[in-house]
Amino acid sequence: MTTRTSDLLLTAIAPAIWGSTYIVTTEFLPEYSPMTVAMLRALPAGLLLLMVVRQLPTGHWWVRAFALGALNIAIFLSLLFVAAYRLPGGVAATVLSVQPLMVVFLASVLLASPLRRLSILAALAGVGGVALMVLTPNAALDVLGVAAGLAGAASMALGTVLTRKWQPPVSPLTLTGWQLTTGGVLLVPVVLLFEPPVPVPSAGNLLGLAWLGLIGAALTYVLWFRGVARLRSATVSLLLFLSPLTAVLLGWVFLDQRLTVFQLIGCGLVLGSIWLGQRTDRESTRPSSKGESGFAGSSS
Repeated sequence: MTTRTSDLLLTAIAPAIWGSTYIVTTEFLPEYSPMTVAMLRALPAGLLLLMVVRQLPTGHWWVRAFALGALNIAIFLSLLFVAAYRLPGGVAATVLSVQPLMVVFLASVLLASPLRRLSILAALAGVGGVALMVLTPNAALDVLGVAAGLAGAASMALGTVLTRKWQPPVSPLTLTGWQLTTGGVLLVPVVLLFEPPVPVPSAGNLLGLAWLGLIGAALTYVLWFRGVARLRSATVSLLLFLSPLTAVLLGWVFLDQRLTVFQLIGCGLVLGSIWLGQRTDRESTRPSSKGESGFAGSSS
């Protein structure tokens, strides 16, 4: 197995696990408010990682750490939940799935990564696949919900590209600790001002929070930011399509939800879009390629 293939597989673990968020939240944390779950997911995991690495940002990295924590964690999760509350789940997932397409264009501006037709086509195919998997014929639209979903997608897209551009001189473990902690800290006043009191946790609640925090945040974001540092931004972002794919499959396995023909076609489109993105990435890493390459430390 090549190093690049290993990087892809390790990075893909993150969005695949993120696809379990819905089922874990609904089954283990039904009485918890969404923003409280987001804060409890990010802040304890971030503080735990900081205790492990024992390294804080220095100089301008304090500002960058808070900027990345806001874009990738606090703002993204806040807008994600606004969209989830105001839109049917399928519409919210489809709106948020435009993120890889946003990354393609942001990378071309901020990382001098050339726009490739196959990258755009792969992102569009993935959006279509997600729509087939999760949209229903009677899905209703809400302007504020759609705007929140698009803004949330843009927030994490920009955070992904800036993480690649800035390339902090620390390990992915340290960078993840910085972002989860700063993002969690930014969520604290939101929870205190607008969310109901945190209920006394049961054993099931603690199990759900442990999964979301230790596995769904600490582990997955380390793998994600490691991939961001080693692979093209457009390539990494296409892996996000695995999240709704995993959610659909988990619903089929554990919640007895049926898989329709259209959902199966959508699953195929999602997997095809990821494959197409990797093909584009292989072409872009040839010696003649310019701009953003597939190796750590090569971004602008």
